Amino acid sequence: MIPLRDDEPSHSKPVVTIALIVANVAFFVYELSLGARLQEFLMSAAFVPARMFDGGAPDGGGLQLGGALLSMFLHGGWAHIGGNMLFLWIFGDNVEDRLGHLRFIVFYLACGLAATYAQAVAQPDLAVPTVGASGAIAGVLGAYLLLYPAARIHTLLFLGFLITSIQVPALVYLPVWFLLQLLSGVAALGAQTSAEAGGVAWFAHIGGFVAGPLLFFALGGRRKRQREPRRASPWR
Repeated sequence: MIPLRDDEPSHSKPVVTIALIVANVAFFVYELSLGARLQEFLMSAAFVPARMFDGGAPDGGGLQLGGALLSMFLHGGWAHIGGNMLFLWIFGDNVEDRLGHLRFIVFYLACGLAATYAQAVAQPDLAVPTVGASGAIAGVLGAYLLLYPAARIHTLLFLGFLITSIQVPALVYLPVWFLLQLLSGVAALGAQTSAEAGGVAWFAHIGGFVAGPLLFFALGGRRKRQREPRRASPWR
């Protein structure tokens, strides 16, 4: 099921969400420019779970903080970045609207770090770079479910040769999404290569989704919108 849009308007321009999408696209263009040197770059600069426990991090620390932050803006292909940016565009503006621009930046990066380290703890022997914004965006999805459980997600549904559009409540769509990540993650336990893990850091998705609501509250977010002095016109 591919989300197309939601029916929850945001009341402020999602400048951070837009900036994050632009940054991700810019990094992806840089990856494309590396050509044959891309794999060498990823192995030296991105986050590798196995290095967290063997002390082999290039930046001198087992946490590989620099690599973990960089990995949030790197992607493994067109479908990878396209899917991630679609989810960030649909769900990010509403969470940014509730947190405010500055807190949303902190929230997004913190979700990404939580997701990255969850993946490392779940699969400590994984010796390949884990890249992508998926973990941070999973945190956005977790917070969105907390804030807008009744929202309708307009979804593209494939039924064999039939393609149709349906509306699915967030209270159904997002838990189903999480369950699929959880089942896939359990199936990938013990993998040491990207191919064995299905090419997806499932536990980053799981960790990010769980961290999202917790970090939302930790940053002072509120489930109910505070009453405003005057009615704001929806941005979209």
